[in-house]
Amino acid sequence: MKKLILDLDTGVDDALAISYALGSPEVELIGICGTYGNVLLQQGMRNSLAITDLYGHPEVKVYPGLPHASKTDSFAVGEVSAFIHGKNGIGEAQIPDSSRSPESQSAVDFIIDAVKMYGNDLVYVPTGPMTNIAAALKKAPEIAHEIGKIVLMGGALTVCGNVSPWAEANISQDPDAANELFRSGAPVTMIGLDVTLQTLLTYKETARWRDLHNAAGDFLATMTDFYIKAYETTAPALGGCGLHDPLAVAVAIDPTLVTTLPRNLKVETEGPTRGRTIGDNDRLNDQVKTTQAAISVDVPRFLNEFMTRITRLAQSVG
Repeated sequence: MKKLILDLDTGVDDALAISYALGSPEVELIGICGTYGNVLLQQGMRNSLAITDLYGHPEVKVYPGLPHASKTDSFAVGEVSAFIHGKNGIGEAQIPDSSRSPESQSAVDFIIDAVKMYGNDLVYVPTGPMTNIAAALKKAPEIAHEIGKIVLMGGALTVCGNVSPWAEANISQDPDAANELFRSGAPVTMIGLDVTLQTLLTYKETARWRDLHNAAGDFLATMTDFYIKAYETTAPALGGCGLHDPLAVAVAIDPTLVTTLPRNLKVETEGPTRGRTIGDNDRLNDQVKTTQAAISVDVPRFLNEFMTRITRLAQSVG
């Protein structure tokens, strides 16, 4: 069985990513790394601990990552993030705090140790900024060639960005770290806005969760309805909310859900287009392509898997 690490700034779609992972028997979620983005580091770790407890999985440990970008010394949650995810990051849904605390070991060291232990059987899925994995690669560069695969949610190759015409939110939080990851030689699959904005959830689906009449179903419905309502303001033409982070987890489990384009990518780190994900001209003709960029997705199959797995998980915990 593949071992899975999630690296999360636990907002709404990160919470849905946790749900998808715990509802997937093909993988074992061995840990969650905390990061910043949708919320501050501490709030995100609080959410991850509370969500795993809600689902009856207190064995999933949470490791503190870096609280800000690699070349800054602070971080503040943006107004747009608070509007989309709520001030608590989970759509103002209320679930009990966990009695557990984050681990004393850092996320960076946990990533390195896990690669050393599991090697090719390890799948790492970052759905926030790439700060933790970049720091791990700096400390132990050999893990780029020892890890099984990295499936990240971030970037935009064939569509516009969502924080600027060229930059996607996760990449824009720490373009330098993302560039280091893309150019490290690690096997990366990029699940960007090209595909995540095609995977939409509506109130029709969340009603199925509310109809479960249990704590897990109420949490999922309340949280995701908040998210959908925010999308009605920020992206009214879509007709639902994008399932960004859950799609990355789904592809980590079943790569056939997407069609990918092999490219050696980089992130622009200077000038007005800082944060843009684009082909790396310096490696254009390299025979080995280290990044697969998703460009299309089997939407009906993914949405069916998404609803089936998460609904089954919610039903199981009562």
